[in-house]
Amino acid sequence: MAGLLAARVLSDHADEVLVIERDGSDVDDGPRVGVPQGSQVHALLPAGAVQLERWFPGFADEAIAGGAVAPEDGSRDRFFMNGKVRLAPPLEQDWPVLVSTRPYLEAKVRHRTLAVDNIRLVVGRADGLVFDGERVVGARYVPEGGTEAVTATADFVVDAMGRSSRLGDWLEGAGWPRPPMRRMPIKLNYATAMFAYDEAISDLWSVIAQYSPDDGRPARIGGVLRVEGDRWIMLIAGYGDDRPGRDVADYTARCRNHFPAVFGDVAERGRMLGDVVTYHQADSRRRDFHELERLPAGLVAAGDAIASFNPVYGQGMTSAALHASCLSTYLRSEPRLDEPAKAYFDRVAVVVDAAWQVSTFADLELPHVDGPYPRGYKLIRWLSGQVFKASMTDAVTNERLARITTMLAHPQQLAKPGTILRALRVNLLPAPTRR
Repeated sequence: MAGLLAARVLSDHADEVLVIERDGSDVDDGPRVGVPQGSQVHALLPAGAVQLERWFPGFADEAIAGGAVAPEDGSRDRFFMNGKVRLAPPLEQDWPVLVSTRPYLEAKVRHRTLAVDNIRLVVGRADGLVFDGERVVGARYVPEGGTEAVTATADFVVDAMGRSSRLGDWLEGAGWPRPPMRRMPIKLNYATAMFAYDEAISDLWSVIAQYSPDDGRPARIGGVLRVEGDRWIMLIAGYGDDRPGRDVADYTARCRNHFPAVFGDVAERGRMLGDVVTYHQADSRRRDFHELERLPAGLVAAGDAIASFNPVYGQGMTSAALHASCLSTYLRSEPRLDEPAKAYFDRVAVVVDAAWQVSTFADLELPHVDGPYPRGYKLIRWLSGQVFKASMTDAVTNERLARITTMLAHPQQLAKPGTILRALRVNLLPAPTRR
């Protein structure tokens, strides 16, 4: 997603954009090899939907016409927090929310991207960069079926190779500093299965259930989403040693015993399509390119190549879309391409900081996560806890928090005195009068 959206942005500024992709373009029927989590539940947050509509006008209508689900009024959606129903606030928006599988959404983006006249895709494996003095002037890749690397000259190169990007190795090998990397171990375990949608089992289109690790209760998250093809995709997840597997009986038991009733109903009565598929992610990680004092010109990175977060918060695809927006802003400023793209990395750092703060502050509450803790963590945790508590009963606070979690606003918005004071005032009210 990051590479395709970067290519779309570049097409407005370049004579030709070459996409080097190791997975072929004819993979519409399922997840790509290069996306091991592609069969799991994915979310395009509202901020990401805004960007897709910006770069591909009419994208949402086209996706819905092809089968993507557009939730109507929220009556078929449920969000459970520690077993209690939490109301989702109505956000002011003029775009439809899209619910689909990752392969479906990515295929739509790929088709729209490659339909642009000056974008060309070659199937091959990226093999390194070509340097000329203080700048990058091309990339090497091994074409599909070949054994020898070829060189593609370029005025500008984007690394969108994901969380396993080798850009740091290539820079270090050419005498440049490696970007510092921060990691937070999360030990997340996913198990997902697809079911035929059956209104006789449940008429709900989306159900999210989250359990925080309080009073000895393990942290868990689950989701049931109606997606294209008249199907449900259902995910259950745990951390550390709480690891759901591929066994159908174990999956069904976990759905019934650990999550709201609809999970067990779908697992026990629904018609499963295919197998239970698992995924493990050891950590969240970020590469802080903006901290480098030396960086070659003509080179940027995007998407998971910069930062990869705990996927339960659904920030990945939306972050990639916002990185593309940062790239557009940078290129529209008519920068000198013989100078490092520091302005781009500074802008992307704002997006990364926002997503990192939301996900890691929540993950620091997991019992098996022991840092690193940011400065002022205890105070920030207490204040954010007050805001979250107030959001359970106060519509205004709930809407403000929702804009943060959907990446429509920066987390700093929650630190405004008005928001904090409102939360404290709401939480001091007697419980029967809060709502």
